[in-house]
Amino acid sequence: MAAVGRIVVLGAGFVGGTLAQRLAESDLAEEVCLVDIVDGLPQGKALDIQESAPILEFSTRVTGSTSLGALAGADIVVETAGLARKPGMSRSDLLEKNAGILRTHALAVREHAPKSVVLVVTNPVDVMAHWFREVSGFPAARVFGESGTLDTARFRTFVAAELHVAPRDVTGFVLGTHGDTMVPLLSLTSVGGVPLAQLISADRLRAIVDRTRKGGGEIVELLKTGSAFYAPSASQAELVKSVALNEHRLLPITAQPSGEYGLRDLYIGVPALIGRSGVERVVEVPVTAEERAAFDASVAAVRTDLAVLSRLPRTG
Repeated sequence: MAAVGRIVVLGAGFVGGTLAQRLAESDLAEEVCLVDIVDGLPQGKALDIQESAPILEFSTRVTGSTSLGALAGADIVVETAGLARKPGMSRSDLLEKNAGILRTHALAVREHAPKSVVLVVTNPVDVMAHWFREVSGFPAARVFGESGTLDTARFRTFVAAELHVAPRDVTGFVLGTHGDTMVPLLSLTSVGGVPLAQLISADRLRAIVDRTRKGGGEIVELLKTGSAFYAPSASQAELVKSVALNEHRLLPITAQPSGEYGLRDLYIGVPALIGRSGVERVVEVPVTAEERAAFDASVAAVRTDLAVLSRLPRTG
């Protein structure tokens, strides 16, 4: 039996379409619905995914729609809609345009799926998750964003490649923004339980951290006409699964702390327990003085973007 009734993915682009495929193949829901403003795009991708069901042996029904009314009855909503970065464009450059898109969606989710848990993917994700919660009026626990889940996967990938070890044996967290001020926690990263600093030189560690911070941009530069979607959709699927199956996973996400790290009034990348109700608890982990300073710089970057949002209308 499926864990939930309906999962709705807003946006049927590369990220949304690939995520819908991953979710359908996982058989987490009775229905996965793709919603997009481009007529034929969500319907076509949904049908294409559905036709793989006999081969991959999943039972999930996959549908597509151009109507936000398709949100009705959704247990989980994933917000992937928005403009993608182009070469030379930062996540913050997308701020005002994507805020307009999410305003419309947040109001529709409030109307049609008022009990849903919402995962925000749209960049800049720390700010967009905050905006979505504010516009929707949802409790902070039911709106969170993908950030450190993807950044940590990239960091673990680069560490594993450096040491020629299995990526799954690299553990750790990335705090802070999903952007240039993210903070890979070297003090809490290990390989099979061995502290990372004992395995990699300081110079190589700095290079890996720098590459992690620029991980999304590196792919944008290579693709030239798009941005990453395979690793992001895998990260999102992991988060959706934790909600749908009530797994209580401790994962790095963007969430609103309730006093942890001395913060209450913004979304930022932190480790949190994720289950059926959304964010069950933000977990405060010990960090070095250097890591705390870098985290504070991340917080300052988010506050700068939030100041821009403060001038935008919440309705209409």
